[in-house]
Amino acid sequence: MPRVSRSRRSRRSKLGRFSPRELGVLYSKHFADACQERRFLSTLGFFTAFATARGVTHAIRANKGPFRNIDPGGHHIHHMTFGIVGMIVTGTLWINDIGNGANPAHRPASRVTSALFGAGVALTLDEFALWLNLQDDYWTKQGRESIDAVALYGSLLLMALYSRDLLRELARV
Repeated sequence: MPRVSRSRRSRRSKLGRFSPRELGVLYSKHFADACQERRFLSTLGFFTAFATARGVTHAIRANKGPFRNIDPGGHHIHHMTFGIVGMIVTGTLWINDIGNGANPAHRPASRVTSALFGAGVALTLDEFALWLNLQDDYWTKQGRESIDAVALYGSLLLMALYSRDLLRELARV
């Protein structure tokens, strides 16, 4: 094993070892702006929902775990339905000035609606091929269009976030 200087060793040992208080201070510093916080939480909701949806659909297909398709009355309900409902609910709240301002009293609603919107977009775009081709092709070659749509939108979200200094400061430790 190569020798590592003491300063590099101590720097490496600190990486990823922030106390909850230190993370809270960093979070407050970098997300004092409500708009930037909404961008972050929407992106977090997007990637979390996408990864969860993919994991659950793969588990359903492999018949693993407690997951099953939702088929009330013989009609399969795709997860994009939940995404659309999430975006409708979020949009309705936002046009009624709930969760979309810099008012500190509305900050909790802003956080929830931002994450809900990101999750809704992910669930909807994960089935982009379905609404593009009007057929259930999630597991076919055409289903790849959904992955492409998620990758494109996710890249745009990450570019909006990357312009900020939080990740750079976390990496500098």
